[in-house]
Amino acid sequence: MSNGNDLLWGIDLGGTKVEGVVIKQCNPPEVIFRKRIASESAKGYHHIMGRIRTLINQIAEEVNARPEAIGIGTPGTLDPHEGVMKNSNSTSLNQQPLKRDLEDLLGIPVKMANDANCFALAETRMGIVPELMPDARVVFGVIMGTGVGGGIVVDNKVINGRQGIAGEWGHIFLDESGGKCYCGKSGCVETVLAGPSLEKYYHEQSGKNTSLKDILTGYEDGTDPAAKKTMDRLIHYFGLGLSNVVNILDPDIIVIGGGVGNIDLLYKDGPKAIKKHVFDTNKGFHTVIAKPKLGDSAGVFGAAFLVE
Repeated sequence: MSNGNDLLWGIDLGGTKVEGVVIKQCNPPEVIFRKRIASESAKGYHHIMGRIRTLINQIAEEVNARPEAIGIGTPGTLDPHEGVMKNSNSTSLNQQPLKRDLEDLLGIPVKMANDANCFALAETRMGIVPELMPDARVVFGVIMGTGVGGGIVVDNKVINGRQGIAGEWGHIFLDESGGKCYCGKSGCVETVLAGPSLEKYYHEQSGKNTSLKDILTGYEDGTDPAAKKTMDRLIHYFGLGLSNVVNILDPDIIVIGGGVGNIDLLYKDGPKAIKKHVFDTNKGFHTVIAKPKLGDSAGVFGAAFLVE
């Protein structure tokens, strides 16, 4: 069995599944094999690690090679000081030394990043970024779905930060009207812009429990005043929230992933909303706001590029 020195291996660890990929290093990168299995996360931390090992062994049989190192995308973040997981919605991972334990179990080096960072790296290396802006140096990847997260890539490398939380714009204060956040603070970006937060606001305006998809339909039909208020609010706070990112990071391109990222208004009216709040006395705004290319594949592809 060959070592496969030209192959990159990645694992995306989700709440319900573990997905693996093998990518050949070439230009453009070539996906050799992908497979996913259930994570069976309810059975606990050690069982999840066993499922990762099982998937790697199954893939190794298919591609007739074994990894010399592997990248893993995780919910939550590895604390760079304590060496344990934190901020994970898969709560059995929190406070566990996942990187160390996997290296002991697998016998190979493991590199880890959270799912938003992996999304940003994947779109940078083989997604929309090389298509729209091949010379981009600074990329900000946004996840707007049931939660809000972000990842930073500079010169094709993930920036994790001193606390391991670089890019976490979802927990910047945005507006008190968002209310309490699960993180313990109030008015975070996530409490305003996440899908459930938009549905909550619509309910407050209309008294109806309605899906985001139906809210958007009501807005597009022009028949629902509450839907219009919800979408207008989305665009306003999308611009205000991301202007903070632009003022600090000034990225070449921002890629918007997640279910809320499918709303076309973000690309039509979002740049103007960001521009209103960006520090530029010449009133310029040249950052590209883009839809992703890779869909739900991005996390696992980005994990593989961690070990390049």
